[in-house]
Amino acid sequence: METLVIYPESKEQLAALMALVKSWDINFEKYPYNENFVAEIKQREKNIKKGDFTTIKDPKNIWESIL
Repeated sequence: METLVIYPESKEQLAALMALVKSWDINFEKYPYNENFVAEIKQREKNIKKGDFTTIKDPKNIWESIL
């Protein structure tokens, strides 16, 4: 069997998918993420796209290599 990862874009899509899965008696697992954690990750992605991040040139010498 295969495993599918589905990314609903709204609560309505999620509700429809859950209803379908339950009606077909398909086994599933939910892995909820903390909403604050998700928001923080999305903000970090935006920062990276804007170039707002710190680079470490030499991981063996962190403090002297922070650019």
